[in-house]
Amino acid sequence: MAIEKEYPMTKEGKLKLEQELEQLKTVKRKEVVERIKIARSFGDLSENSEYDSAKEEQAFVEGRITTIENMIRNARIIEGNDSNTDTVSLGKSVTFVELPNGDEETYSIVGSVEADPFEGKISNDSPIAKSLIGKRVGDKVSIMTPGGEMSVKIVSID
Repeated sequence: MAIEKEYPMTKEGKLKLEQELEQLKTVKRKEVVERIKIARSFGDLSENSEYDSAKEEQAFVEGRITTIENMIRNARIIEGNDSNTDTVSLGKSVTFVELPNGDEETYSIVGSVEADPFEGKISNDSPIAKSLIGKRVGDKVSIMTPGGEMSVKIVSID
């Protein structure tokens, strides 16, 4: 039997997935079924692009439902407020200054399910997070990114 992948996430991230799952099951699924019904009424299905499109969307929705159910079933809730506040870890926010020019950036390190760099949430699998995890305030860290190497100094961990 295969070992299920564990999905680290915050309570908020799990709640967001549960809400998306509910939306897909109660609203989106019904909309797609209705689209299929309407497309079927057009007659010949062999050249019916509306029918093909609706069936593709149905496959996507059902696949997403299965994926989310699996993520929720295998969720591991991470707590960012554990007693060890001096080390970067999953669930924590870290502020660092890019060296030498001093641009300050703050990111929350979350599981890949919740990652959203535009919201300041980076995956624990990202090059930045991998380089920062386990480090402390004041540490200088070299990070290999797709854009090249960057050096940072950790300013704070929350």
